[in-house]
Amino acid sequence: MTVTRLDQGQRYRPRMAFLKKIEVLMMEMQSPDTGIKTQAQTVMITSIPHAVTGNDIMQWILQRLQITAEEALHLGDLFVKYGYIYPLQEPKNLTLRADGSLYRFQTPYFWPVQSWAADDTDYAIYLAKKNIKRKGILEEYEKEHYNMLNQKINYKWDFVIMQAKEQYKAGKERKKEDRYALDCQERAYWLVNRTPPGMLDVLEYGLDRVTDPNESKKNTMEFYRREIMYYQQAITKTRVKSSVSLGGVVKYSEQYLSNDPILSGCLPSNPWISDDPEYWDLNAKLVEVPTRMRVERWAFNFSELIRDPKGRQNFQLFLKKEFSGENLGFWEACEDLKYGDQSRVKEKAEEIYKLFLAPGARRWINIDGKTMGITVKGLEHPHRYVLDAAQTHIYMLMKK
Repeated sequence: MTVTRLDQGQRYRPRMAFLKKIEVLMMEMQSPDTGIKTQAQTVMITSIPHAVTGNDIMQWILQRLQITAEEALHLGDLFVKYGYIYPLQEPKNLTLRADGSLYRFQTPYFWPVQSWAADDTDYAIYLAKKNIKRKGILEEYEKEHYNMLNQKINYKWDFVIMQAKEQYKAGKERKKEDRYALDCQERAYWLVNRTPPGMLDVLEYGLDRVTDPNESKKNTMEFYRREIMYYQQAITKTRVKSSVSLGGVVKYSEQYLSNDPILSGCLPSNPWISDDPEYWDLNAKLVEVPTRMRVERWAFNFSELIRDPKGRQNFQLFLKKEFSGENLGFWEACEDLKYGDQSRVKEKAEEIYKLFLAPGARRWINIDGKTMGITVKGLEHPHRYVLDAAQTHIYMLMKK
């Protein structure tokens, strides 16, 4: 029985560790001692306090992290896209420009981890305030959200309108530069948390991220039963020490090193460098005389031999001498069923049964009664992997 563990919300907030690292850099960037020096900058004849340029941000990242200019620009771009820095001159364009473009640091209250996820009521207030300010002129997607929220939270729409009017009135009493900066700040926040159509949503949860870890939900007996079964199965799983596992990787790498044409070179010449096709000719699938290195590789394990068409051809000759050539024929037929045309699965399964498994079959194979029972029952509703049990049994016979 397969037990699927219930989602505990680990994927609900997919980038929390990443965001925490950004916040550490943000705090360093705003430090009075080691951070970027901010100063008043003029935007549209308005003097905005505590502004920085895109070039300043780039230079700070380069010096602090010792990375390439391309990496620094990408990281700075992420700072803006996630809403930790917002643009003043092009509020709708959440990208970092490494020039004299002006930016400001977002208030920690608006950082993604502080209010996850953004509340519909707050968004409704923002849209209502913008609707009042611009006298009904909103973006198309904002109009859709506005009407949808009106229906969704209609029971407190009066509160939404009242709050929007109060905030609009309070905003008009602020200084022009503060009002402009706060508008850019709020717009950047909602561009991140309510992404317009066609714009990348950096906080997208994804289709399977449906569990809210903050939701208080009473666990049922079924939940605890599944938890117990999951941990019981986890305990029974075999485990190895990391040193043993790494030793296996090293051993595998050393074994295959001499057979790697790129790492160890190859004869007569490396076709990736010389464009000489002779290497491919010598190692063709069914070449008359295989190379020594190719034959030595068959000795690594049985799967190497049976995967190689030439090795399989030679193995078939050996099986005929042992009067068991039907075993390899059955294995190849199962592979064809598994990876062949889907429309012929039922037809191929019937042919394999008549040729190898049916009583008195022309190339009858010897498998135990239990495996035969599983196979015959599966053939009532054939699919690609219906012969897996019988194929595995025959594979182990050939391997021995």
